[in-house]
Amino acid sequence: MDEQPGLSDEYRKASPWPIFVAFGLAIFEVGIVVPLFPVTVGGMLLFVGSTVGVLRESGYIANPWKGLITAAVVSLAVGGAIAYTTSGSIQTRGIAIVVGGALCLLGGAFGSVWVPEQTNR
Repeated sequence: MDEQPGLSDEYRKASPWPIFVAFGLAIFEVGIVVPLFPVTVGGMLLFVGSTVGVLRESGYIANPWKGLITAAVVSLAVGGAIAYTTSGSIQTRGIAIVVGGALCLLGGAFGSVWVPEQTNR
C-alpha cells in the first residue's frame, strides 16, 4: 500500500517562494505605515529576492544573480522617479525603494562575481 496514494514523481512539488513574496510586500508596507525605514528596506529586499527566486524556480531566468541585477535596476529607476516627483510619505517610499535597489545591485554584482557558474547536467 502506498504512503501517498495518487502522487507520483511527475507532479511538481509546492514552492515556498509565494509566501515570502507576500510576506516581503507586507513587511514593506508596514514599514511605510509605521515609519521604520530599516523595516521598509528589509521588506523590499525580501520581496525582490523572493520574486527573483520564483522566476528562477519556474525557469524564466537562468541566472538568479543577473535577475537580481535586473530587478535592482528596475527598482532604482522606479524608486528614483517616485522619490523625485513626490513629497511626504510617498517620497519616503521612493527613497526606501532606491536604497533597497542599491543593496540588491550590490548583492547581485558580488554574487555574480564570487559564485561560479554552474553547468547544466
